Amino acid sequence: MFRFLSFRLMLPAAIFCGAMPGAAALVATATDTETAVFGICKSGGGPNCVVDGDTIWYRGSKIRIADIDTPETHQPRCAAEAARGAAATRRLHQLVNAGPFSLQSINRDEDRYGRKLRILTRGGQSLGELLVEEGLARYYAGGRRSWC
Repeated sequence: MFRFLSFRLMLPAAIFCGAMPGAAALVATATDTETAVFGICKSGGGPNCVVDGDTIWYRGSKIRIADIDTPETHQPRCAAEAARGAAATRRLHQLVNAGPFSLQSINRDEDRYGRKLRILTRGGQSLGELLVEEGLARYYAGGRRSWC
């Protein structure tokens, strides 16, 4: 009874504080050397900021997270996409500010928009994969697909 009660009291606090129930804690390793304080780009994020759920500015480079796709926040096609995109943006903001991470290259350096294509990891796990597991992203399979 007491365990159930304390869990019921802790769950709202975890949700309020931005923790995702069931999300695994990602622990940085010695190889995770990238770090900065990230803002949200459209509200004074500066040189290190989160554009949306799958794009960041980091040390002067615009980086597209290569292994995922998230709902659009700029010109969303429906209200549901806008809401899901905002949630993905907030979560990515939490993840990149949670400690050191690594940037892994893929078989292409840039996309057609000039963004660097990288996979962000912490402790060997893809931050994009974590977003997928939390229902905020899907694995990138090329092209555009609707979120509406």
